[in-house]
Amino acid sequence: MAKKIKVLLAKLGLDVHNRGIITVAKELGDAGMEIVYIGNSLPGEIVQAAIQEDVDVIGVSSLGGAHLTLGKPLLDAARQEKLTGSVVFAIGGVFPPEDALRLKEIGYDAVFTPGATRDEIVNSIEGLVEGKTAGGGMK
Repeated sequence: MAKKIKVLLAKLGLDVHNRGIITVAKELGDAGMEIVYIGNSLPGEIVQAAIQEDVDVIGVSSLGGAHLTLGKPLLDAARQEKLTGSVVFAIGGVFPPEDALRLKEIGYDAVFTPGATRDEIVNSIEGLVEGKTAGGGMK
């Protein structure tokens, strides 16, 4: 039996728009993944929770404009803890298309914008986790 994928989900910073991430949490849970939802958190808190929970995926949501100002420090903190080789990093939310490209450039494995379907999100997460496992990066 394959290991259940464990996903940590958080709202990046003080953003209070949580309907999307709650919906994604339910969809990922329905797809058989274990969900750890920590709500509003700063980059260091997210990384420490990911280490403590031993997760396969860190998914963050931003609708309040913090996707770059807090999104990059999140990846910087994860790199310091040597998580980027073994953990999938995903971000979703509402941001300009050019920022979606920038988020990929700074290291996010997946970037989801409004309109992403359940199947797109689930299949992407499963494929990315499998890819990191196959690459020898998983714990």
